[in-house]
This record gives sequence, C-alpha cells and structure tokens, in this order.
Amino acid sequence: MIIGCCFICLFAVLINKVSLDVTVEAVFGGSVVLPCSSDEHDLKLQDIDVFWRGKDNAVIYNLIKGADSLDSQDQRYKNRAQTFPDEYKKGNFSIKLVNLTHTDAGKFICYITPSDEQETVQLIIKGPLCPASLKHVFYKVPPSDKHSLL
Repeated sequence: MIIGCCFICLFAVLINKVSLDVTVEAVFGGSVVLPCSSDEHDLKLQDIDVFWRGKDNAVIYNLIKGADSLDSQDQRYKNRAQTFPDEYKKGNFSIKLVNLTHTDAGKFICYITPSDEQETVQLIIKGPLCPASLKHVFYKVPPSDKHSLL
C-alpha cells in the first residue's frame, strides 16, 4: 500500500515536469504564435528566466529576470521574434515569429526557470502565400464576346 502511494506521488511529480508537445502550422511569409506558458502561480518576474531555442540550439529569444536579453539572438530571428510583455505576469511567455520562411520549420523549445518547465513546439510551414508555381490561366473567349470585354 505504501509503495503504491509513493508510486502515485512520484508519477504526479513527473507529470508536472513533463513537457507538452504542440504542433503549429503557419503559412510562408505570414506570422505565427509559438505557445509557452508556466503553471506556476504568483510569478515574480525578477526571478524568472525564459529561453526560446530553435534548430541547432539557435537563440530565438531570451528573457532574463523578466526583461529582454537579445545580445546573443541568432541573426535569422533579429526583428522577427516578438513577445507579449503584458502577458508575463499571467505566465504567458509565447513568442510571435513574423515573415516566416521554410527554414523556420522545425522544433522550438521554451525553457522556463527556475520552475524547470519546458514546452516543445513543432512548426510546420505551408507554403507560399502566392506560390511561384502558380500558372496563368487563359480563357478562350468566343469571337462574338471579344468586343464585350473591352
């Protein structure tokens, strides 16, 4: 009985620390919000660090003590990654990526410390808004209707 109780308690603790996997789809050239939130209540921003990482551990965005820290931000994300500062106190550390390209597709990880929370987001880019492969379609106009189009 005691072992069963301990197992349930350990399982509950592990569930709290397991990351969520989310898949998000977006359109080439558009924008997308990558979700990341903390389950912690009574957040003190001065105690919170949030690290967004992409492929090859690229630095997408850092929040250190609740403030932007973009010195080490990967060049590919300069002026393309935005946060929602009004949402920080609610535990929302989502980011918005703009001007999406196909190279943005892949896995993003949000780490929240000191609570050791992690969220993984898989981004799929559907592409392009105006496909280059779009072919012009010409309609054959019957001879009697040619003048009515002018």
